[in-house]
Amino acid sequence: MYTSIALQAFGGDSLMSMLPFLLMFVVIYLFMIRPQIKRQKNEKKFQTSIAKGNKIVTSSGIHGKIVDIVDSDNTVIVETGAGKIKFERSAISMELSKKYQVPEGAK
Repeated sequence: MYTSIALQAFGGDSLMSMLPFLLMFVVIYLFMIRPQIKRQKNEKKFQTSIAKGNKIVTSSGIHGKIVDIVDSDNTVIVETGAGKIKFERSAISMELSKKYQVPEGAK
């Protein structure tokens, strides 16, 4: 009885029955996991490239300009219309300085 179960488990049919699951994993990796890893790397690179004077938008939607960077506790001081606010680097979602630059010939 046990030998027939072992033969069924390691036979050629088991590879064919596992093929859809393997293909499903490959598709999930290519379309979901890999792009997410790439996005995380780009965001980490962006957060380390933040410089003084950049116009930014935080993840909560606050627009401002970076006044100071405090490296010891990984925070930045952002000047907004309401005053100066201290944020974590990870709270900054995008930079407006580069995004909205007008090309020289377009004016």
